[in-house]
Amino acid sequence: MNFKKLFAEAIGTFVLVFAACGVAAMTGGSLVATSLTFGLVIVAMAYSIGRVSGCHINPAVSLGCALTGRMSWVDFFGYVVAQVIGGFAGGAAIFGIVKMSGAKRIGDACNGVIGGDVTTGSIVGSLLAEAILTCIFVYVILNVTDENKNPAGKKAGIIIGLTLTLVHLIGITLTGTSVNPARSIATALNALIFDGTTVALAQVWIFIVGPLVGAAIAALLFKAINSEKK
Repeated sequence: MNFKKLFAEAIGTFVLVFAACGVAAMTGGSLVATSLTFGLVIVAMAYSIGRVSGCHINPAVSLGCALTGRMSWVDFFGYVVAQVIGGFAGGAAIFGIVKMSGAKRIGDACNGVIGGDVTTGSIVGSLLAEAILTCIFVYVILNVTDENKNPAGKKAGIIIGLTLTLVHLIGITLTGTSVNPARSIATALNALIFDGTTVALAQVWIFIVGPLVGAAIAALLFKAINSEKK
């Protein structure tokens, strides 16, 4: 296991949560500002740590890579641990700063079920939304980073960043857009620590299961569509 890769993943996830979730917290969950920040962070990190770790900074992306044979399962679990630790640290940093400033918008950085009312329908709808959005995101990543065909080349980071912006524009008004279990775990835990709220933590399983299911579907689609007859 390459610890430089794990450190890079922790740094990248720290920046993602600190910057993007920070914007969500400080702007009241602004649709455009938050969506753009998530996309811009991915672009910045792709060209910074991408050469070291591939810039997954998301367990769903790592799962897609593991299922398509691009990384070992040992590396997958190492990546996930690094991402969760980095995300938690990023959340603690930005939530701490926001709390010290007297702002009370921490909840705007957390994910929540559609409509905010926990019913069977909202839970199922939230799972479906997260699975579909993550499937789109991970499927694009698997294609533009395909080493065999490599259609995007050096533009891959920009395409991935724009795709993340797109799924946030669609999903923020639904669930706050997770598509990233590490990001959801980070904000849920820090909302409990800094704000004493348990709502996000109680619902966080949705934003773990939904994205992972979506990533698995993306991997299956990629293998089915991109497989070549021999």
